[in-house]
Amino acid sequence: MQEMTASPVAAGRSFGKGGKFLLAVSKYLAMGGGLVFVGLVVMSIVSITGRKLFSWPVPGDVELLQMCAAFAASAFFAYCHLVNGDIKVDFFTHNLAPRKVAALDALGSFLVGTFGALIAWRTAAGALAIKEVGETSAVLGFPVWIAQALMVPSFLLLAIAGFYLCAYELRIAAGKKR
Repeated sequence: MQEMTASPVAAGRSFGKGGKFLLAVSKYLAMGGGLVFVGLVVMSIVSITGRKLFSWPVPGDVELLQMCAAFAASAFFAYCHLVNGDIKVDFFTHNLAPRKVAALDALGSFLVGTFGALIAWRTAAGALAIKEVGETSAVLGFPVWIAQALMVPSFLLLAIAGFYLCAYELRIAAGKKR
């Protein structure tokens, strides 16, 4: 299996100006998702402790956990793809020439970009449909569509990252330098 790397530089990548900007935006979004998870852990500890010791849980804690975790998890996808953090099994390709591997990686990134665009579209359509019917969470009465709509930028960023890496890998497959 391919070893995961922590940065594009370590992966032997030298992104251009646009790629560095895309990487920075993805990194900050991922850090924001991480902070949301930290906040969810703190809220869960307070709620569980309050429930067990004082019979006072955080109202709507499960609703908040579900809605915020969905956004936070989606925030990691683009950064993960840009730093080569995807799971890749190179059992069949480890003996191929680097240009052929780059062509296969370009295909994979194209599929990631296509998936990101598709999931962004369907998530946005779902959020609009939920807004139209006015669905709210049971305990807090929070509009559910907002939580769903917050995932759309992350999926759009994943699509952009996928298509960017597709073009990047195609340049390598064509014989241009990293």
